[in-house]
Amino acid sequence: QVQLVESGGGLVQAGDSLRLSCAASGRTFSAYAMGWFRQAPGKEREFVASITRNGGSTYYTDSVKGRFTISRDNAKNTVYLQMNSLKPEDTAVYYCAASETIWTTRTSVRSENYSYWGQGTQVTVSS
Repeated sequence: QVQLVESGGGLVQAGDSLRLSCAASGRTFSAYAMGWFRQAPGKEREFVASITRNGGSTYYTDSVKGRFTISRDNAKNTVYLQMNSLKPEDTAVYYCAASETIWTTRTSVRSENYSYWGQGTQVTVSS
């Protein structure tokens, strides 16, 4: 199995940028497709972005396309989420997750396809 630890959250103003990191330990990191999800207060957890095992393909929810970029460094066992032009509606706890499921755009958006989750990092965007 794999353990995941997120970092990089914080309080920023609208229009600012943040980069979240998710460090993995345990089983071989490159064996997992990775995803970022978020959960705002009073709302269900939602998909944000995903990336294949080798980083060759990515997928984003519509609300973050063009603003967020997911990437990974398998040598460093880390996945990143670069968030630019942040909006107040991006405020949430952000979670990274690891999936052993074959990656497709359809499978990668479903939280039940992810076996391992980090503890989350808070992102707050003020207006």
